[in-house]
Amino acid sequence: MRTSSTIRTRRTVKRAGNGATKRTTRAAAFLAAGALALSLTACGGDDDNGGDKDGQGGGDKAPAATVTLPKLDGESLEVAAVWTGAEQENFKKVLAEFEKRTGAKVTFVPAQDPIINFLGSKVAGGAPPDVAMLPQPGAIKQAVDKGWAKPLGAEATKELSENYTQGWQDIGKVDGKQYGVYYKAANKSLIWYNAQVFENAGAAEPKTWDELLTTAQTVYDSGVTPFSVGGAEGWTLTDWFENVYLSQAGPEKYDQLAKHEIKWTDPSVKEALTTLAEIWGKKDYVAGGATGALQTDFPASVTQTFTGGDQPKAGMVYEGDFAQVNIGETEAEVGTDAKVFPFPAVGDTAPVVSGGDAAVILEDSKAAQALATWLASPDAAAIHAKLGGYLSPNKNLDASAYPNDVQRKIAEALVAAGDDFRFDMSDQAPQAFGGTPGKGEWKALQDFLKNPKDVAGTQQRLEADAAAAYGG
Repeated sequence: MRTSSTIRTRRTVKRAGNGATKRTTRAAAFLAAGALALSLTACGGDDDNGGDKDGQGGGDKAPAATVTLPKLDGESLEVAAVWTGAEQENFKKVLAEFEKRTGAKVTFVPAQDPIINFLGSKVAGGAPPDVAMLPQPGAIKQAVDKGWAKPLGAEATKELSENYTQGWQDIGKVDGKQYGVYYKAANKSLIWYNAQVFENAGAAEPKTWDELLTTAQTVYDSGVTPFSVGGAEGWTLTDWFENVYLSQAGPEKYDQLAKHEIKWTDPSVKEALTTLAEIWGKKDYVAGGATGALQTDFPASVTQTFTGGDQPKAGMVYEGDFAQVNIGETEAEVGTDAKVFPFPAVGDTAPVVSGGDAAVILEDSKAAQALATWLASPDAAAIHAKLGGYLSPNKNLDASAYPNDVQRKIAEALVAAGDDFRFDMSDQAPQAFGGTPGKGEWKALQDFLKNPKDVAGTQQRLEADAAAAYGG
């Protein structure tokens, strides 16, 4: 954004060989989140109890403090992230509360994709940000390997251990040392839909891929294009592929492909691409066709699904829980006008793909350590949760802080999943393959969106780029 308006670039070198890096997307409770949440009628922003508890949203009283922070009057900090738009503005509110509690001044530094390259230029110029939000585990390891990242101190580590399961702590570790605070998580196995379009068409929420194709045809027959695809940003296409692949090929092959232990020319990849082509290659199933989709960024892919009354540019859009940020920029209300269902099962089990963003210290100081401590606290998470479009792995965040039942159920299931989770496959890949605009997997899948008949050629390009990036 990724981001990406959210979860976006987040790819770099191969991850360290600790146990956490070998976990994948099997958050069964995440799947339960979809099953529990997605038929709910949620009232956006209806949770006054959550607001009263944490004092956010209305801004009429100070949040109750559960974390101790030092006085930092006169101290200045820079925090870099690729977040834009509403996501950036919401995070700035979290930073503003840190300023209020400590007296420090925090400046948000907009970063570009891929963030590792952006940080490299800052380090080379002698002016790295104090803290960076890194959107993949591999990026943390790369920052450590380059000597940029600094370990968390005692207070930040203590706050993290009190509020996070061991699995979420471990993915922020390199060689046994804690470097990252996973401040933000994502469930990237959701399909959002325009409720009015579905009602007019008589369409039903699908549970399987075949049912999804039937639903898409029903929407198409009603006069609305079924899908909006943000193909201008390659990460959205990798997410499509990963959901199909995980469900169809299964978790073992998913793990193997993520580590390049099997080749992209494997028959399982052919099967997944062929399945994707059932939507991407279907005439008039994608808003604007391939050309239009490749010119549509992620935020626009969401907003165009929920504007235009009952004749939007598309009836459905695939992406994670964070799409709520962009839905919030329209007049649609989550849970009534904008509803959501789990990514349908392509194989035996529906997929659940997750991602996240971790705070990593680049310039060690009392202030930077305090900020990491703050971001590991339920206090910080409560502020962001109240604003919507955000999911926290913090187990001590009161679920009432979330603004609607849809988000609340997804969050509760994430916490209930404990250590049973997996990360986005391309988050685990070398940056050159899984996280660079115009290159590697992003470019290959954009080309495939343009020509979904070229399955074999796409596989060959993916394998050639992967082999080069993984080193053979």
